[in-house]
Amino acid sequence: MVIRKYNKTEVNTLLKIWYEGSVIAHDFIDKDYWKSKQTDMREAYLPMSETYVISNEKEINGFISMVDDYLAALFIDVKHQGEGYGKRLLNFIKDRRKNIQLKVYKKNRNAVDFYLRNGFVIKEELIDEQTAEEEFLMEWERV
Repeated sequence: MVIRKYNKTEVNTLLKIWYEGSVIAHDFIDKDYWKSKQTDMREAYLPMSETYVISNEKEINGFISMVDDYLAALFIDVKHQGEGYGKRLLNFIKDRRKNIQLKVYKKNRNAVDFYLRNGFVIKEELIDEQTAEEEFLMEWERV
């Protein structure tokens, strides 16, 4: 298993992982919303982020994107979820930061529980302006 900076030629793979993961994890949001965000993801969010992939010899299993100390994305290929890739990527970033913030939809209980298990605390409850869904602002600080 290798964690490395993503290569721009891998953007389609990352978009596929992000889209499939978003539709499944956020089934409370219409999938057309996620479709409408693909161009933004490709042309704005990924290029402005510090992004790392986790891969084996055959394929990319997931990725994590940071904007400064903000965790903008952590997505694991749906066929590899629950195998520890997310925790590995998160620990990789924790080794490189003193503080990490993120937002996660309140209804995405699997993700909320994952971050709580990994030392994040809920700092604030917000409403996402684009979806009108409740979300948590969560934070992790190195002790």
